[in-house]
Amino acid sequence: MKRSFPHPMIIMLSFVVLATICTYLIPSGEYDRVLDVETGREVVVEGSYKRIENAPVGVGQMFLSVPEGIIEGAEIVVLIIIVGGAFYVVDKTGAFQTGLESLIYRFKNAKSYLLAIIAVLFATAGALNGLQEEIIAMVPILMILSQRIGYTKVAGIAISLGAALIGGAFGPTNPFSVIIAQKLAEVPLFSAGMYRMVFFGIALLFWIIYVIKTGKDDSAEWHSYTEKPANISPSHIVILLLVALTFVVMIYGLTNWAWDYNEMSAIFFAMGLAAGFIGKLGINGTAKAYSEGFAELIFAGIIVGLARSIYLLLQEGQIIDTIIYTLFAPIESLPLGLSAFGMMIAQAILHIPVPSTSGQAVLTMPLLTPIADLIGMSRQVVVLAYQYGAGIMDLVTPSNGGLMAILAAAGVSYKEWIQYAWKPILVIFLIASISVVLGIYVL
Repeated sequence: MKRSFPHPMIIMLSFVVLATICTYLIPSGEYDRVLDVETGREVVVEGSYKRIENAPVGVGQMFLSVPEGIIEGAEIVVLIIIVGGAFYVVDKTGAFQTGLESLIYRFKNAKSYLLAIIAVLFATAGALNGLQEEIIAMVPILMILSQRIGYTKVAGIAISLGAALIGGAFGPTNPFSVIIAQKLAEVPLFSAGMYRMVFFGIALLFWIIYVIKTGKDDSAEWHSYTEKPANISPSHIVILLLVALTFVVMIYGLTNWAWDYNEMSAIFFAMGLAAGFIGKLGINGTAKAYSEGFAELIFAGIIVGLARSIYLLLQEGQIIDTIIYTLFAPIESLPLGLSAFGMMIAQAILHIPVPSTSGQAVLTMPLLTPIADLIGMSRQVVVLAYQYGAGIMDLVTPSNGGLMAILAAAGVSYKEWIQYAWKPILVIFLIASISVVLGIYVL
């Protein structure tokens, strides 16, 4: 009998069990921590690691971590559900459908250019504000678009989520990774921006070309729209402009008003209500569309919550600091180039148990910057190693709830994603490795 690949929930629960087992196998330990006034976060004290009494997690706590993880990630879960509902309302108005038909007709002889434009937009959003979970709500539209122009679902994910994650990993402005890391490393904010942009451009260009060349679905039936579609109605134009304006306000709020997930949820909720009224769905019609949209995205939200459960278990067993110490202690004795490369690989491995990029920066930057000073390495290279290692790993690690939720929403298995993406991801890692090693001599 042919075995099917595990369901996303089974994959996440397997990691929950594995995290529990690790608390029995890995000794507990901890670093001392102090409050960093500039970032408002607790950071570890270099050289303060010590072993403590083991604290293995019991079976009861393992099961308890599931609801606790969902509660811990409540703000993200709520964002996913509300944004999903809002986009479902917009879809019900017909604005997305007519907009897509018009867009596809406009690019009917240049589908590759359309994909490139989409990739650049998502990569820009990833570089500006670490766009990831917000893509979950866009998945239905992205799947329709990729199908209509003859590309696979996996290609639709790659050109959106993949491009956004590359933007977050290589861009110079992501407030949740590079900016926090630069603050903690005490280097000027946005410094080495042009250097990052060069490798950002190289990585994104390769990714776009790869998806355009390999993502076609020749067996699928798709609409070429040889006949010009009907003109978009004024109400649909207003709704699409409202959606675009919402994203503009969201990005501005994240970068200038210190917005978080709740503010994003609020603005998308308001956008959905306005779109329903403008699209003449009525009060009950808008409410019904919202409820249907909520239902579509609940499972994706649960996946994100399960990813938090993994981290909670490792934290409860007090083994995260031991993992960090084990990964980074040997780096100090390596030659400079290998040390920089080793930092990036260690950051990539660490991102499996620590899926939060900002949390990983807080954990590792205070430890690695003194090592860099000791061995004569630029602190900027340390930030690069963290940024690339953690950011690129988001493309593959099952502990990334956003990735798993998007795959679930698109109906794409984790196996399908890895089979498609592992080769280009290796090339992306190679580009990042060149950047890190070259940075030793340039930065």
